[in-house]
Amino acid sequence: MIRSRKQMSETYLIGSILALVGGYFDAYTYIARNHVFANAQTGNIVLLGINLFSGDFTKALSYFLPVFAFFAGVLVCEVFKRYRRHLPFHWRQYVIFLELAVTVIVAFLPQGRVSGINCDLIANISISFVCSLQVQSFRKIRGINCATTMCTGNLRSGTDCLMAYFTKKDKQQLHSAGKYYGIVGLFMSGAVLSSYITYVLAEKSVLVCSFGLLAVLLLMFIKPEENKDT
Repeated sequence: MIRSRKQMSETYLIGSILALVGGYFDAYTYIARNHVFANAQTGNIVLLGINLFSGDFTKALSYFLPVFAFFAGVLVCEVFKRYRRHLPFHWRQYVIFLELAVTVIVAFLPQGRVSGINCDLIANISISFVCSLQVQSFRKIRGINCATTMCTGNLRSGTDCLMAYFTKKDKQQLHSAGKYYGIVGLFMSGAVLSSYITYVLAEKSVLVCSFGLLAVLLLMFIKPEENKDT
């Protein structure tokens, strides 16, 4: 009999909460922080290149900083992962705690400029860092490779699995497609929720994400189940 431990961080429950949080972040930065999508960096890299070409280096810097923050988030995750044996708790719990702390700080950054400081830019850089931590640390949900801060890869993978089901009649592929589309739906639900709450609470609405992250942190203290294979 082989016993394998199921990681709590890879359960669909935690993946669902993180997908809601991911969608919420993206809508929040767009609505409250100067119409920017901070979760993924493709647009920022394109705009960075455009502004470098046009010679607008000040504006180029505003696109470079979120990209660098995303890069830094990946490095931070890898540091936690490398030294995980020396940590009293699971390394992903430290990542979630860091996400939670940064999110709370962002909630108390006012909108626009204050004393010449672009608070929206700082908020977007911070959210980029948070989303980088999340996407690097939580990459599997119930056996599928999945992202909780963006949808493009999930849509591709879900459709790929759906096509495999139709061609091979493999029900496991249909189940995988359902998982991917479920995460996409939850991401969109987070964006819908954010659209309503952010218009009411403005910059402080991001505190809703802190409750989701706190729930994930607490859930990760639950002992993982053991799967038994004979």
